[in-house]
Amino acid sequence: MKLKTNLLGKTYAFRDVKDVLAKANELKSGDQLAGIAAETAQERIAAKVVLANMLVSDVRNNPVVPYEQDEVTRIIQDDVNERIYEEIKNWTMAELREYILDNSRTAAEIRRLSRGLTSEVVAGVCKLMSNLDLMLGAKTAVVTAHCNTTIGAPGTFATRLQPNHPTDDPDGILASVMEGFAYGSGDAVLGLNPVDDSLGSVQRILQMFDDFRNKWEIPTQTCVLAHVTTQMEAVQKGSPADLIFQSIAGSELGNEAFGLTAQMLQDAKDLMATKGTCTGPNVMYFETGQGSELSSDAHHGADQVTMEARCYGFAKRYEPFLVNTVVGFIGPEYLYDSKQVTRAGLEDHFMGKLTGISMGCDACYTNHIKADQNDIENLATLLVAAGCNYVMGIPHGDDIMLMYQCTGYHEAESLRQLFGKTAIPEFDEWMKKMGLITEDRKLTKRFGDASIFLK
Repeated sequence: MKLKTNLLGKTYAFRDVKDVLAKANELKSGDQLAGIAAETAQERIAAKVVLANMLVSDVRNNPVVPYEQDEVTRIIQDDVNERIYEEIKNWTMAELREYILDNSRTAAEIRRLSRGLTSEVVAGVCKLMSNLDLMLGAKTAVVTAHCNTTIGAPGTFATRLQPNHPTDDPDGILASVMEGFAYGSGDAVLGLNPVDDSLGSVQRILQMFDDFRNKWEIPTQTCVLAHVTTQMEAVQKGSPADLIFQSIAGSELGNEAFGLTAQMLQDAKDLMATKGTCTGPNVMYFETGQGSELSSDAHHGADQVTMEARCYGFAKRYEPFLVNTVVGFIGPEYLYDSKQVTRAGLEDHFMGKLTGISMGCDACYTNHIKADQNDIENLATLLVAAGCNYVMGIPHGDDIMLMYQCTGYHEAESLRQLFGKTAIPEFDEWMKKMGLITEDRKLTKRFGDASIFLK
């Protein structure tokens, strides 16, 4: 394995595979904060050259966190299909890139390939791609999952209806729920981030969501995004839940910061198989985001793209219905501006799909990032073009509880109209039944009118 190259008369040498992966990453403020980023554009190019000539086996055999120290590494490595890996282990990373971008590849071929890849390999090939490459690669990697309905089928595009409220007021939440469904948002999931994540509060909201969904016969899934243990207790006590949620990280240390172990997630999945209210089999929902490991000093000196890829390798063990990266939420310390947020969103979507999970994106920003609503709409548009399974739907794109900006309710249908897509089929038929759209998918005067639920 060669760890140096000559570029324009200068020799660039790298310490190890972890160093190459970090230096080959596109510029991210988080990597600069960690002191691991390439110091110049030339050094970044040199790292990409070295990475491109590494073998898949070189990258797999050098995980950024040692196998003996980290349960996330063990899960990623142990879940590799060794027969498929043997077929590709002597490919260079450049050859892997060319295979993925070959337009003769089918979704089935890419899905099979994903079973032989570790997360470091997924991150490595991501670093060799332009934004357009990431979109093309992700577009081919179709991944579907089923909870009550099936997400990710070609020609469809879904959203999470996120009716967050600063005091968890039931009337305020319900008003946002009505408005969101009236705008055709919520086919991926009706999911709330609670202010009060006590057991009683979680039980109350889960029941309210279930009652509303059943009353209006809405074909979707419900979830309250409290800690996994609180949700499990609610389910054990009889609360109706279709999905169990948890934020996850790309290292064992990062998961410890979330109060999480791999066994907790397995216990939650097993519980939902016997006491969940959905048809399944995919009953888990995870959220991630570049920089979260660095923010908890759990990145082990690795770059944030590689750590993010490891989140997806970890998530894959539990066969999730939904995974999404909250791409601009943490702040400018990790993604400085709209250019970095856009790149990260496309990277994360590509890496999730290549890993083989049902991937969405919370295309968002906070007010201290150099970004605005147009930037986020641009990213959402690029993601839909790349085959993203879902994005968020929030009243006016402004989450008044989490205090960040995101995609609004109305944007889902705008993006469907732009790209000729539909909602998840059962939900699309429900929209027609409710008179929100016509049979040929034209918006009616009732579209966006939340008062339809009060009549």
